[in-house]
Amino acid sequence: MVEMKKRPFLIASMTVGGIFLFFLLAIFTAGLFRNGTVVVSVGDKIGILEVEGAIVDARRMIEQIEEFRDRNNIKAVVIRIDSPGGGVGPSQEIYAELKQLAKEKPLVVSMGSVAASGGYYLAVAGERIFANPGTITGSIGVIMSFPNYQELMGKVGIQTEVVKSGRFKDIGSSTREFSAADRALLQEMIDDVHLQFVEAISAGRNRSVESLKPFVDGRIFTGRQAKDAGLIDELGTLNDAISYAAEVAGIGDDPDLIYPEPEKINLIDRYLQSAVSRYLGVDLSGQRTIGPQYLWNNY
Repeated sequence: MVEMKKRPFLIASMTVGGIFLFFLLAIFTAGLFRNGTVVVSVGDKIGILEVEGAIVDARRMIEQIEEFRDRNNIKAVVIRIDSPGGGVGPSQEIYAELKQLAKEKPLVVSMGSVAASGGYYLAVAGERIFANPGTITGSIGVIMSFPNYQELMGKVGIQTEVVKSGRFKDIGSSTREFSAADRALLQEMIDDVHLQFVEAISAGRNRSVESLKPFVDGRIFTGRQAKDAGLIDELGTLNDAISYAAEVAGIGDDPDLIYPEPEKINLIDRYLQSAVSRYLGVDLSGQRTIGPQYLWNNY
C-alpha cells in the first residue's frame, strides 16, 4: 500500500522535472540563435555595436561598450554607425568610452547610409574606418540655432519683461534680437567646440590640425570622396569590416557575432507610444537635444 502511494508522487516529480528541463532547453536554444547570432558565449566572438539615428543620450551605448570591453570572449568590436550626429556632450561621452575600448580590443568602424558630424566623431575612435562609396559623411562642424518669436509676439500684443543678473544671462532668448556681443560670445564658444572636434580627428587620423582645415568647414562627402581626403581607410561593407576585425583579432573566417541585448520597454509605455504616434503623429520616444550640436541638419 505504501508503494502504491509513492508511485503517483514519483510520476508527478518526474513530470515536473521533465517540464523544467524542456523549458531550460528552450531558453538555451532561443539564446543561442537570437537575431541570427550567437548570444550564449562559446569561443571567441566579434561584438557588434550599433549607433542609429540622432545621438541624444549616451547612457545606453556606454553600458553596451563597457559590457563588450569586460567580456573576455569578445576579441574585437565592430561599430556600425548610421547617424547624422547629435548633441556635443553625448557624442563626446561615447567617443571617450570607445577610445578606452580601443586600447584593449581592436575597434573597427563600418559606416551605413550616414555617418556625419557626431557620427563621424565616433568613427575616429576606431583603428580602421570602412564606408560604402555612397555613404554620406563629413559635416565636421558645430551648429546651434535659436528661434526668434519677437515679431510674431508683437503682432498679437505680447511682451516679455526680463530681470537678469548680467547682460548675457538671457542670451539666446526667443523674445529679443541678438546683440553684437551675444553673437561674438556664442561664436567664440562654437569655435572652441569645433576645435575640440578637429583635435579628435587629428588624434584619430594621425594628421595635423592644419592639414585638416580644408575638410572641416561643415561640408559633406561621399564615402569615396572621404577616402580620397584621408578621412576614412577603406571602401567596403559591414561584412568587410567584420572580416577585417576577425583577421586582426586572430579569429578564423565566418566569426560568430554578438549583439547587445535589446533594451526592454515596459508594455504600457510601448502601447502609449504606439497609440500616440498612430493617432496624434507625436513620437514620445524621441528626445530633444539642447545646446551646441555635432549634427548634419539635413538628415
